[in-house]
Amino acid sequence: MINSAEIELLKTAVERLAEGAADAPEFAPGFDVNRTRDVLDEVAARMQDNYPYFHPLYAGQMLKPPHPVARLAYALSLWVNPNNHALDGGRASSAMEKECIVDLGRVFGWDAPLGHLTGGGTMANLEALWVGGRLHAGKTVLASSQAHYTHGRISEVLGLPFRAVDVDEAGRMDIAALERELDKGDVGTVVATIGNTGMGAVDPLPGILELAGRHGARVHADAAYGGYFGLASALKASTAKAYACLGETDSIVVDPHKHGLQPYGCGCVLFRDPSVGRFYKHGSPYTYFSSADLHLGEISLECSRPGASAVALWATHQLLPPVSGGEFAAGLDRCLDAARDFHARLSAGGHFTPLFDPELDIVVYAPRASAASEISRLSREVFDAAADEHLHLALMALPTGLVAGRMPGIQQDAETVTCLRSVLMKPEHADWTGRIVELLDRAISR
Repeated sequence: MINSAEIELLKTAVERLAEGAADAPEFAPGFDVNRTRDVLDEVAARMQDNYPYFHPLYAGQMLKPPHPVARLAYALSLWVNPNNHALDGGRASSAMEKECIVDLGRVFGWDAPLGHLTGGGTMANLEALWVGGRLHAGKTVLASSQAHYTHGRISEVLGLPFRAVDVDEAGRMDIAALERELDKGDVGTVVATIGNTGMGAVDPLPGILELAGRHGARVHADAAYGGYFGLASALKASTAKAYACLGETDSIVVDPHKHGLQPYGCGCVLFRDPSVGRFYKHGSPYTYFSSADLHLGEISLECSRPGASAVALWATHQLLPPVSGGEFAAGLDRCLDAARDFHARLSAGGHFTPLFDPELDIVVYAPRASAASEISRLSREVFDAAADEHLHLALMALPTGLVAGRMPGIQQDAETVTCLRSVLMKPEHADWTGRIVELLDRAISR
């Protein structure tokens, strides 16, 4: 879990940081070392009550350990505690954030997007839908029925109508259903999910763009989970087509705290047209006075924002540039390989049926049984038994009809089926798929 070399690197970096204030009058903040030591000991003990998120046998929720350089840069910045709202609260970290936005824009083929980091994907999506609502006041937001639940909730917060669009047998937005919704003539924004959080399905973006363009609607790409996979070299051909046209969308959300190797919370919203920055315009005479340059608070709905997130992301980009063919992209390919190998092993075994061909690195699967209710019962039993073996999974409820398409002949005696779900988002998962299947087989045989 902890490499002691990190502690030594942080000590050296903190000493280097202190040199920047060497000319200031001598002052060292004081604190009670002994009491602080006692409290930290208690914190460490309390924090043991967690799942081993760092370990390859944790294949449950979307929790990827930060890269050591991100963790260390984040910690280092806390001695300054910059605020990336106004430049006088975080000069260096604001500059780093602006450089990160350029880096992330280039991932999607944009050289000069308007954008900034956020506390996570929810806030980033809120800003994108807020801008969409300003451009298409009162018009409906569409997202697939397998899109993240926050789109419906955000639309409600913004006072915008929302409708869910049916999905196809692979969990992607159904193009025919989308066309029927657009034909109603009241749609302002279509949300295309680029890697939904349930099964990793990528909506058919080329068709979405064509239909939305014909009906005068904006297209927002919620790529919070899957955005970085455009750098991978091992995408399926149909999936790669969606990534190839991401740059044609109006806005994109990506979460560096998912596949970008960052600590929580670090999301990002990007707009292709920088002129939408006019909607953010506001006055703040007591914060925006130190420079005529752009203060990031002038293009963000959030006010105070942690500069530490920008410092950590910038440091990661220096070590692992987010470019095709690089070390960072190779890690994404390893995740894709892990999911496909896991899918193949489950298919070849006798206990589980994988329900969808993985487009990214999420695999949803079900114990083989004759009825929906029996599948749900077995899934919960396997979930508990696997945890006893230190294998941590996730559960997911799906419409029974969607599951029956992959498990023909099952008795549909319930509206939903509880299935098992594994998120193989650590490159190291590629070396552990055999062990995971072995533990699954053991769990279902108990």
